[in-house]
Amino acid sequence: MNFKKWISTIAASALIAATFTTSSVVQAEETSPIADETIYDVLVDRYFNGTNANDFKVDVNNLAEFAGGDFKGMVDQFDLISGMGFSIVSLGSIFATETYNGTMVTSYSKIEPQFGTEEEFTQLVEFVNQKKVDVMIDFPISNVSENHEWVSDPAKVNWVAETANGKVRWDLKNEEVQTALIEAVENFITTYNIGGVRLTNLDNADTSFLNKMIDAIKEAKEGIYVISNEQSDANFDATYYEETNEAFRNVYKNVDQDSSNLLTNVETFAQKEGAPTQLMIDHLNKDRFVFDVELFPPTRLKLSLATALLLPGVPVVQYGTEIAMNGEAGPESHQIYNFKTDKELVDFITNIQTLRSQSETLRRGDFKLVKNENGLLVFERSSDEERWIVIINNTGVTTRVDFTEEELGKDKEVRGMLETDVIRADDNGVYPVVIDREVVEVYQVIDEIGFNIKYLILLAIVYIVFIGFIIAVVKKSRRNKNKAAQ
Repeated sequence: MNFKKWISTIAASALIAATFTTSSVVQAEETSPIADETIYDVLVDRYFNGTNANDFKVDVNNLAEFAGGDFKGMVDQFDLISGMGFSIVSLGSIFATETYNGTMVTSYSKIEPQFGTEEEFTQLVEFVNQKKVDVMIDFPISNVSENHEWVSDPAKVNWVAETANGKVRWDLKNEEVQTALIEAVENFITTYNIGGVRLTNLDNADTSFLNKMIDAIKEAKEGIYVISNEQSDANFDATYYEETNEAFRNVYKNVDQDSSNLLTNVETFAQKEGAPTQLMIDHLNKDRFVFDVELFPPTRLKLSLATALLLPGVPVVQYGTEIAMNGEAGPESHQIYNFKTDKELVDFITNIQTLRSQSETLRRGDFKLVKNENGLLVFERSSDEERWIVIINNTGVTTRVDFTEEELGKDKEVRGMLETDVIRADDNGVYPVVIDREVVEVYQVIDEIGFNIKYLILLAIVYIVFIGFIIAVVKKSRRNKNKAAQ
């Protein structure tokens, strides 16, 4: 990180520390606990190769083959994920599989040896938990490999509904199959300290079976989350809607896009009804968002990520989104993570998540839509003690949004948390908030305090430390030169 970026990051942190209050949110107990979480979705094989000891079938030159990522690699590079503020890391399917992405599962009881051993997975879970992050895994309930261990069991021959393209569809109406699937997932979550399960490949599973499975999982592990990456009427902790995912992608691929349907499945939960919606722009089974964008990708990503992270719901970010990973659906969109790319988006996500994690109001507070028109999204999050205004200007022009004293109150300051600007009421009692094109800002409404003494003190300390660092570097350089001269 260069000096300018270092100073601005520390200064922003100082401002956050100087202006935050402890919030008390009305009706917070009625909100699903998963609304507090943010999920980072990753494929173990594509993250980082921590050891060559398990590289049995690795071919880094073929994107369709295993690349070598493993549990040890997740531990080695986990600070990137926890540093961005994610509270759940979703590892995908880690069961024994014939493919790098876990879609050809051959066992519900064995871990894929390419990823590591059972002991190494246990160590990974313990390490992640120490970072105050939970581990979520995928459990595919159908469409597994035709070489799955159940298929070779003569006693289970009637469990198979269909075999096609190397995959098996279980007869999910068969009570024996239902019982076996529930027992398999129960055994896994009671063996390892898992914080979440994502049920995938729902196939034609009926709602009653899915609810039975969800209930069994929650009974086996208190506080565990159960979600899916498919639409379902079952009682998942967070819902998934294809149309919401598509809306996020379509609205932010360019400026001035129709955003009228962006909140279709958001406002219901915002009104304290139903489960929160998973908010995402990338999906591991689709083209990368960057593949579709028509303008500068980093700007597009900032706008879309901020929307997903700040609207009511459960943000889900796919690995690589924070480094503008590109690619068409399939192996091309599952590239090996490049840790040497620019970290501008990483810093942006970190700043947004810092605000979100420190303010219960931003996660659970009351939601009020101010404006949602052709890419300009303005909304408020409020509680008894805090009030926030979020403006996401996905338009091609600088925009002004006015708030009156009747709306915000007299003698207030509207303080920007990302750009640190301050707006006060003019002579007409209007707070004129002006925001540049293609920019996100999060404002906290606070009592007018004039000069923020605490912030100025913290900022002074930052600069003193910075100057001391420069002096130390210069002195060290001079000493090295003197030694070389001798």
